[in-house]
Amino acid sequence: MNQPLTKSWDEVRTAFKKIWGYEDFRPPQGEIIRCLLAQKDALIIMPTGGGKSICFQLPALLQTGLTLVISPLVALMENQVEELRQKQQKAALLHSELPSFQRRATLQALERQQLRLLYLSPETLLSAPVWERLCEPQLQINGLILDEAHCLVQWGDTFRPSYRRLGAVRSALLKSKPPGTKISIAAFTATADPLAQKIISTVLQLQKPEAFRLNPYRDNLHLSVRIAWTPRGRKQQLLKFIQNRPNQAGLIYVRTRRDSENLALWLAELGYVTASYHAGLGATERRAVEAGWLSGKMPFVVCTCAFGMGINKPDVRWVLHFHSPNLLSEYVQEIGRAGRDGKPSEALMLISEPTGWLDPEDKQRQRFFAEKVRSQQQTAQQLIKKLPQQGEVNAVTKQFPDGAIALSLLHSSGQLQWLDPFHYTITQKTGTQPPTQIQAAQQMNKYLTTKQCRWQYLLTAFGFVGSPRPSSSSSSPWRCGHCDHCRN
Repeated sequence: MNQPLTKSWDEVRTAFKKIWGYEDFRPPQGEIIRCLLAQKDALIIMPTGGGKSICFQLPALLQTGLTLVISPLVALMENQVEELRQKQQKAALLHSELPSFQRRATLQALERQQLRLLYLSPETLLSAPVWERLCEPQLQINGLILDEAHCLVQWGDTFRPSYRRLGAVRSALLKSKPPGTKISIAAFTATADPLAQKIISTVLQLQKPEAFRLNPYRDNLHLSVRIAWTPRGRKQQLLKFIQNRPNQAGLIYVRTRRDSENLALWLAELGYVTASYHAGLGATERRAVEAGWLSGKMPFVVCTCAFGMGINKPDVRWVLHFHSPNLLSEYVQEIGRAGRDGKPSEALMLISEPTGWLDPEDKQRQRFFAEKVRSQQQTAQQLIKKLPQQGEVNAVTKQFPDGAIALSLLHSSGQLQWLDPFHYTITQKTGTQPPTQIQAAQQMNKYLTTKQCRWQYLLTAFGFVGSPRPSSSSSSPWRCGHCDHCRN
């Protein structure tokens, strides 16, 4: 039976200074660490660069037993584990790209209880070899950390359906542990609007979670949106933008792997030192691009949303969205990678003119996204007629190609419950339409066309009402003074 840690706060601070070298915590790091050491559930929303990872790493390292960190991207896991290993801490990771000898060594370390932190994706967590070991009665598990928890909302319904099964993990693990065992759950993210917060809490089955919410506003980050009238004009605007910022560190975000590769190739042909970065690259290629960018040898990277999570580079002076993201949460995540050192930084987004006549690509992208979501929802509703009342996820996925996504969508619409992470029961044949990603995409479109202060729009969308500046008058609408609308 695992008990909450009873170290004094001086001992906690001493360990913090010894491992990370800092004198003291930044608010609200201390309060979050106290909460996790007391093994309470928590929902933490802190801007990128706010020191989220320390908040769960330190409590995990101070406790005997294991903390599982569920993380969406291999690059993110690799960065955090490498940093911990350099500090001589007992951390490891498991993912599908690992060589078999490394995988075996990590599983052995897990069995011998030699780890304090184990990083893994939702899919790896629920794979048979890992799950069997986690269910060993003698293996002490203190907590589950869902890092980048917005991915559960962004990707959980369709792209990464395993996220929707995470709520059944705690109760299933506890069945295999000694009576009185406690496993806490904490979700960390930089962006979650009120609806996303509710989805995260509900899906993870958080129990009376303590909530920590930090305002994402940054007065050094200047937001602007510009129309690119033609595809050629879009490239010319990009070129002019980077020509005016020689040797400044930046990021160019695009929608797809192909866009990333094509644009990086075009810029390289023009003499720029850059590279494409996306989830399809191997670990060695990813590492090389990250190292080139972090060292300053490569001023900017042309990347998909796969780049940037957990990579800390304080002096990024600009983020340019060559294409608009589908969701506002993605956008806030990505612009948050600029200006972490507090110095002036820019976030520019290029969009097609409103009709889409001269450059239809943005509209085509949005239409493709919306049609794909609708098609997946229709498939789920057709599948529910063929499924047994109770069943097992692997059996369904073997029989139906889109079975895992369909089960996830049925869970999202309230028609299905997970009995454990592998078995479901259908609770009703018809469900309420869930707040879909299509609605979230519409929120993004409104941001692009709004006439109000852009920061005010973002803060309102994420549930922060009123001015982030204490001195501002609350009676008049607040304006940031440094977005394109306020400057004009």
